[in-house]
Amino acid sequence: MENTLLLISSGSTFMVDALCNGLKDAQIDVIKAEPKIADLEKYKESPVIFLFYLGKYLEDITDALIFLKDMCVENDKVLCTIGDPDEFNTLQKYVPRTLISTHFERPLNIKDVVEKMQTVLSANDELSRRKKILLVDDDPSFLKITKTWLEEEYRVIIVNSGMQAITYIATNKPDLILLDYEMPVTSGPQMLEMIRSEAGTSDIPVIFLTGKGDKESVIKAVSLKPNGYLLKSMKREELLKSIRDFFELSLQKKL
Repeated sequence: MENTLLLISSGSTFMVDALCNGLKDAQIDVIKAEPKIADLEKYKESPVIFLFYLGKYLEDITDALIFLKDMCVENDKVLCTIGDPDEFNTLQKYVPRTLISTHFERPLNIKDVVEKMQTVLSANDELSRRKKILLVDDDPSFLKITKTWLEEEYRVIIVNSGMQAITYIATNKPDLILLDYEMPVTSGPQMLEMIRSEAGTSDIPVIFLTGKGDKESVIKAVSLKPNGYLLKSMKREELLKSIRDFFELSLQKKL
């Protein structure tokens, strides 16, 4: 198990140092970084877990916050944060709440933070062995609900546009892409064409998500030769069974 996290903070304070020491005492390897693009860029690949100690300075580092948000999406980072309510609200202007795994409010109980980070590291180790699904849809409500359903069994990464998805798969290879058929700007069919045209991504399975179940719409979707299509109106168990069946069939074809 990788037992390393990146502690992001602006300089050192008594509390930051105490937190760092508490984590190290629990046999967690701590790498420290400033909330600056040049520093964060060094850790695109690893570690996976980021612990961000917020402060009043957030409005002065908006470029770094946007960069951090993109890293979390594109490189599948697990972001945990520490700060007071005002700082957390400021952060959410640039980093959506859906990207923040855990938030700790000050005043801080270091023991609680250490125990939670041990749990996060352990869970991430188990999660890394699960199949990875990239969920692409422009509807935030659908993304949230479907992610909740799927993450019972899979590692789920969510993006809300075709171009975000293309950026993600440029450096990551999911086991399956669930792709909204009807999206603005870059539609599902356009994105499928882009995926199939690149040697590095052409073999990633793609299943369309569609809100239309009439015969004509289904035939049109299937004619583009995705690996399948699923109706957005499916219930949780129906969706999970369909995904299980897909992976089971894929495994049988390899045997």
